[in-house]
Amino acid sequence: MLNRPTFHSDQEAIDAYLDSLLTQRKLSDHTIDNYRRDLLQLKEISEDISLEKLTHHQIRRFVSKLHAKGMNPRSIARKLSAWRGFYQWLAEQTELPANPIEAVKAPRRIKTLPKALSVDDAVQLVTARPMSSKHAQENDFTPICNQAMFELLYSSGLRVSELTGLDVRHIQKDGYTSLSWISLDEQEVTVTGKGHKKRVVPVGQAAIEAIKMWLPIRDKLMQPGEEDGQRALFVNQRGRRMTPRIVQMRLKAHAQMLGLPLNVHPHVLRHSFASHVLQSSGDLRAVQEMLGHASISSTQVYTALNFQHLAQIYDATHPRAKKKS
Repeated sequence: MLNRPTFHSDQEAIDAYLDSLLTQRKLSDHTIDNYRRDLLQLKEISEDISLEKLTHHQIRRFVSKLHAKGMNPRSIARKLSAWRGFYQWLAEQTELPANPIEAVKAPRRIKTLPKALSVDDAVQLVTARPMSSKHAQENDFTPICNQAMFELLYSSGLRVSELTGLDVRHIQKDGYTSLSWISLDEQEVTVTGKGHKKRVVPVGQAAIEAIKMWLPIRDKLMQPGEEDGQRALFVNQRGRRMTPRIVQMRLKAHAQMLGLPLNVHPHVLRHSFASHVLQSSGDLRAVQEMLGHASISSTQVYTALNFQHLAQIYDATHPRAKKKS
């Protein structure tokens, strides 16, 4: 027979479990502290009931209390994970009749809607010439590059990685074949997105004009030996392919300069593109194709955004919509 340890208190069991996490699983001190905090909270809310005697009905009630107090589902799920690990370990150490966590799930997470700009804010963002730094020289072409990138993000709903991955044209040379590129003649971009799924998205005239202004400057920035930069549509001052991080920083700074209310990042322009096209067309399938979503359910979130927009218009304009004060 196996010699099973005997724990004289819940605290002794918790300490032994945490010690096993530290010595056997080699978890960090920070992670151990999080486990300790979650287990001590379980001990606290169980009051005088031994942890070994808790039932799944009691655990469910504890979870409901945490949720009622405003704890978000993500935090509750983390606590349940910590508790579940403890009870799995305890079942190996003692004759625990059942794991009370097994049948307990965290409350469903509320799916937050993506942030989207109003049409007016989106147009202002991409049409206002982005400013460069205070000490910019006359040969600082950053504003022209920025405007071309921002126009294209909003025009075609690209992910920032798709934008920076664009080649200036389709290239097939020396073993290299473009995965994503722009065609000004066809006024479209061909993009290889998530899951290596390829799609073709139209490019609006405003974005085309902004890119045409950028291309002569891009050519001046080309550097010998920078093969990837020579292929890229957007490059930095050193002639290297633009990175997503730089696009994010430039867009955020530009939006702040304009005083826009949101923390604007490239995905906000993607959300705005989808929402505004859907508002005008109502064609969910077309938006799905242009965004490159594998499932229509991923695109349907924008119908909720549109309803919010309609509800705001209704509340602001309908004579019988205002609530009684």
